[in-house]
Parts: sequence; structure tokens; C-alpha cells
Amino acid sequence: MPQTDAPPAVQPDPRRWKALIFIGLAQLMVVLDATIVNIALPSAQKDLGITDGNRQWVITAYALAFGGLLLFGGRVADLWGRKRAFVVGLTGFALASALGGAAANTTMLLGARALQGVFGALLAPAALSLLAVMFTEAKERAKAFGIYGAIAGGGGAIGLILGGLLTEYMNWRWTFFVNIPFAVIAAAGAVMVIREPAVGRNRNRLDVPGVLLVTTGLVALVYGFTRAESDGWSSGLTIGLFVAAAVLLSAFVLVERKVKAPLLPLRVVLDRNRGGVYLSLGLAVIGMFGLFLFLTYYLQIVLDYSPVLTGVAFLPMVAGMITGSTQIGARLMTRVPARFLMAPGFLVASLGMLILTQIGLDSSYPALILPGLILMGLGMGTAFMPAMSLATHGVQPRDAGVASAMVNTSQQVGGAIGTALLNTIAASATATWLAAHAAAATTPAAARAVQFQGMVHGFSTAIWWSFGILVLAAALAFILINAGRPGSGGTGADADAAKANEVPVLVH
Repeated sequence: MPQTDAPPAVQPDPRRWKALIFIGLAQLMVVLDATIVNIALPSAQKDLGITDGNRQWVITAYALAFGGLLLFGGRVADLWGRKRAFVVGLTGFALASALGGAAANTTMLLGARALQGVFGALLAPAALSLLAVMFTEAKERAKAFGIYGAIAGGGGAIGLILGGLLTEYMNWRWTFFVNIPFAVIAAAGAVMVIREPAVGRNRNRLDVPGVLLVTTGLVALVYGFTRAESDGWSSGLTIGLFVAAAVLLSAFVLVERKVKAPLLPLRVVLDRNRGGVYLSLGLAVIGMFGLFLFLTYYLQIVLDYSPVLTGVAFLPMVAGMITGSTQIGARLMTRVPARFLMAPGFLVASLGMLILTQIGLDSSYPALILPGLILMGLGMGTAFMPAMSLATHGVQPRDAGVASAMVNTSQQVGGAIGTALLNTIAASATATWLAAHAAAATTPAAARAVQFQGMVHGFSTAIWWSFGILVLAAALAFILINAGRPGSGGTGADADAAKANEVPVLVH
């Protein structure tokens, strides 16, 4: 028989589906933490005597550390190995959560939140990049990313439910302690079943100037949006932070073009499809965070829902996300190009948002809020799934960690922008409405009604903006993303490079 020089077929890891369970559990823990603490914050503030001025730092300390260090965390995962980074991230996150749950004062709690952000920035890109290098066959990749996308999309709403239950029936401290069993199970499972390709690590020296520039630049950007929410967009501090962020991030791009081993190879973000995913996904998260924020306040303050009932009210959206991700996105991803899932998905979500702009003082949950939430969940689930997959598909194995970190960075920065921008819009609309209707507040009852009407007007105005942002995300996804369906020719120049690096060897 004639000899052939064909390379051996890549053998998938037989334990990859078991590994997905523990990767998904870790991702759920990180996503939950983004919202679970919000529900518990009023109780924690009262218990620890946190001032109103310092209250925001419980959220901001986590956001700054997490958002600022994500690219660094992704590069460390490429350098150390994703499994090691995954386990270290889980361990550190659990210890930081234990510290937060045991906090005896404000300083201890804020320090714990910052540490959670540090280890979350290592854990999140390691989890996604493990998924990217373990699932390479198109149909299996679709299923795996469908599950991951459902977790990423629905975890925030689940955090609202769990936060309400733990705060109302146990203690705010359990919103921290609950992370410990998640982390222990995921870390133990990772040690036993997760393996990753033996090659593909980026063992080049760490780009220290790049780390410093991008970390300080992202921190300045996230903090700038945080200060805009409290101080206003025209304050000197807010403008100074945005200017600093622009200068630092511009310098980062210049450095990355020159250094031999950049922290973020520009080929990762300049690829048309990945760049389209990062941009459209970040915009969509702005809209989604707006919904979480304002609908939570609307249900609790205007409709007088309890924290638990508020969380339960979001369940249909979670169900919609799971359905959209696993039953629509995963089934169609190998049959149609990604933009024909992402753009329609964002449009369906925007229709749900459009319905929710009609909220009033006595809106019916079944007639108005429920259909809006279901459409929002179906659309976002359908769009998230191909977005998560395409963001890492075709990337060179040595860049998998930093490409995964860019997905998380777009979401984190999008969340910070969404919270600050939309909250400012809502507050401004409420103030304008109250000023125009102040004459109607002739009695205490009338004043209360006017206050509530102004609040609802502000929420509705912000949700209108969210609707517009989602429509823009759909348009950008359709225009920028031109990849074919997975398995039909790759996603660009990186696809061939990625295939050239595939090997059947796995390591523990």
C-alpha cells in the first residue's frame, strides 16, 4: 500500500462533556455574582454601617478589578495554561467570597469585592478559552456554546432570584458564601476531568507596558462611567477620566503594534468577524443591563413586589434565553451564517424591549411584562450563542485566552456603560417630568402619585434608549459579520493558522 504523509486525525477529548459541566458551573458563579450582590446591598449597608457615599464601591470595586484585569487574565491563561488558570481563579474567588461573607466592616467588604474581581478576571477568560480549545468539531461546538451562552445570558437574572431568596430568608452574607460550594465543586471537577491541548500556549515574555496601559486605561474608562452616574457627565472628574482612558488606550494600541510579543495581538480584534462580535455584543449588553436595572426598580417600588417575587418575575426571560440558546441558536448555527442568528436575535430582543416601554403605574404582568421578557430572552439567547462561539472560532490556539478575555471585556465595559448611561438618562427624564407636573402635587397622595409617574416616565425613556441600542447592535452584527456557517470554510485568515496548530495530544 502507498505511504501517505497525512497528519493523524485530531481525537477529541473523551471527557469534554463532563468538563463542560464544571466550566459551566464556574461561569454561572461569575455571572451570578454580577447581580446577586445588588439585591443584598441594602441589607449589607445597614448591617455594616456603610455610608451612602461608599455604597457604590461595593459594586464598583468588583467592576474596576474585573474589567481592568480581564486582558491580563486572558494572557496569563495563555502563559500558564488554561486549566491551571481556571483552578487558581476558582480557588481565589472562593477565598475572596468567604472574606466578603465574613466582613466585619466596610473596608473588609470592599477589599473582598476587589479580590473577587481580580480572580474573576483570571477565571472568566480561562473558562471560555478551555471551551474554545476542547470543542473544535462544528456541531459539538454549537451544542457546547449553546449551553455556555444560555448560562452567560441567563445567569444575571438567576442572580436576582437567588439574591432575593438568600437575603429575604437567610442573610445577605450568604450571597457571598453561596459561591464557595460552586467553586469547590468546579475546581475538584476541573482537576479530575479537564484536559487541554499540549500545544497552543503563548510562552512569550509578558508585555508589561501593555499590561499597565490597558489595565489603567480600562479602569479609567469603567470608573469614568461610574462617576458620570453620580457626578454628572460634565463634571471635571468624569471628563478627566474619559480623557485619561482615551490617552492610555491609544498608547496601548501603539505599543501593541511595536512590541514583539504583544499582550493583545491586534490580529485578534482586527479580524472583521471577531471585531463585529465584540462591538455588537457590548452594545447588546448595554441594553440588557438597562432592562435588569429599571425593571427591578419598577417591580419593587412601583408594583410593590418583594425581592423574591421580583426575581421570580425574571424567570420567563431565563427560560427564553435557555430556549433561544440551546434550541434555536445551537440547532441553526451549523446551518446558517452567524449574522443570520445574531442580527434577528437582537431584533427580537428589541421587540421585547419595545413592549416594555409601555409600562405604567398599574401595568399587568401577564399582559405586558411577561411577553416582553419572553421575547427579550429568546432573542438574546439566540444571539449570544453564536456570538460566544464566533468570538473564539478560528483564533490561533496561543491567542485563545486573550480572545476569550475580549468577549468578557466587551460585556463588562458594556455593563458599566449601560448602568451609568441609562441611569443618567432615566434620572434626567424623571426630573424634567416632575418639574413640568409639580403643580399637580397639591396633596400628599397626589405628590406620591406624581413622584411614581415621574419615575415610570424615566424608566420608560431609558428603555426606549435600550431599544434603539439593540437595533443598532443588530445592524452592526449584520453589516460587520460575514463569516459562513462553522465547518464551511472558517472565519478568516486565522482559521487556517488555527487548523495548522491542531494536535491530538492532551495534557492533564
